[in-house]
Amino acid sequence: MMTIRKYKNSISVALLASVMVFVSSCTKDLLDPTPTTSIIDNEAFDNPARILLQVNGLYSGVKHGEFYGGRYIIYNEIRGDEFIVNRPNGVTGLDTWGQNVNSNTNEVVNLWSRSYAAINRINVFLAGLQANISKIDATLANQYIGEAEFLRALSYLALVQTYAKPYVFDNGASLGVPLRLVAETTLTGEGTNDLARSTVAQVYAQIIKDLDDAETKLPATPSAGAFRAFKNTAIALKARVYLTQANYAQVVTESAKIISTTAPFQAPAGGSRLDASISNVFNGAYTGTATASETLLSLPFTTTDAPGTQNQLAFYFNTSPGNSEYYLNAAGILANPALNSTTDARATLLTKAGTITYLSKFKTASPFTDYIPVVRYAEVLLNAAEASARTGNLTRATDLLYAVRRRSDPAFTFPAADISTEASLVNTILTERRIELLGEGFRTPDLKRLGLALPTKGNATSGIAPAVAPTAPNYIWPISGRELQSNRLLVPNP
Repeated sequence: MMTIRKYKNSISVALLASVMVFVSSCTKDLLDPTPTTSIIDNEAFDNPARILLQVNGLYSGVKHGEFYGGRYIIYNEIRGDEFIVNRPNGVTGLDTWGQNVNSNTNEVVNLWSRSYAAINRINVFLAGLQANISKIDATLANQYIGEAEFLRALSYLALVQTYAKPYVFDNGASLGVPLRLVAETTLTGEGTNDLARSTVAQVYAQIIKDLDDAETKLPATPSAGAFRAFKNTAIALKARVYLTQANYAQVVTESAKIISTTAPFQAPAGGSRLDASISNVFNGAYTGTATASETLLSLPFTTTDAPGTQNQLAFYFNTSPGNSEYYLNAAGILANPALNSTTDARATLLTKAGTITYLSKFKTASPFTDYIPVVRYAEVLLNAAEASARTGNLTRATDLLYAVRRRSDPAFTFPAADISTEASLVNTILTERRIELLGEGFRTPDLKRLGLALPTKGNATSGIAPAVAPTAPNYIWPISGRELQSNRLLVPNP
């Protein structure tokens, strides 16, 4: 029988959350294993079937509703300027929308805790697998290590982008977040949670290290349903990371591994490409070619997930189904002609309710089982387009831009003034990102990597959320107050 060891009182917030995740009853959906504990005895690695349960558990930790299962993506959208609060409620992100969080605000504390719980779960798995490496085929063991490293990189990217200054401010010299790379399995006394913050640059270096290794270990082709990482997923996330660092030459290098040199732009291996129709990608069914090609990684949900843990994006951003928590800002990207067009298919991913427009990318009714896209091939092309433009290859950048635009509007032609110079082309690509990736969690990270203010938004009904300058203390989130209490080496953000 699997056992849980006893602890003394000095238990970290992140480890406590990890324990709660593992000992709670899990449902048998696509990524949830049978109940396990975070403090795993060797019995959990007795055979390949049990080891696979632990791998599935890693994804389960990342897809928690307070993390990539919804809230992390929602926070990145509502901190930006694309959404207006419709039902002001502190439980559903009002303080985040209004730029009013503090170190003890629920979303600040919970996102920190769930992110580190997912990371500790990964670290525990890696230690347990290494101790039982002979019980599984070497190729499969490498794959599982690669998946764990990918998920750890994804988790640390979320943390460093949320709680630390953007890399581009000072080439990563600012304080980042603690780099926990060792499994926390027992706590023997006070101070065991103490760990200082690494620099932003050090966190990014670890992210790249994990992704480089994951690339060598992950399989070349995706799993059925595209809800586990494969080689192209790691490469695509690396390109995203380098874009965040403004290392555009490296974005070009990584992207070239998974984008052909000529049209139709697609990956040489792994089947990654744009789906023929954007409506297929967000059809609510998640079957057929969309999950096999466009989605390099998605998080699945089923009706057996615990209530409140399914895709929260549908609940927040949609209406009927959905709870109409946030509607689209008429002064945001919604004003772009593409989203008011009869020829651009992305306009069909919006729903009108009177004079108000909601995002209906996520459209299944309660219990909200839409998959959450984590990495899409459209983003891969737009990352490469921007990097190509910024490194002087305007032809390549324009071709990749058109690949995304004409998937949804085949006859569209950009005005010459929008693509004729590097500056105008970059601006057009950035606008296309806002249209294509709307509601998928990219708005605030994009503003921050570009050193731009978080814009003001709101109206007389919703209230006004003020702009936040890049130099303002609340441009980044404060460190979790609970973690500050339990980690004596942790210092708060100014």
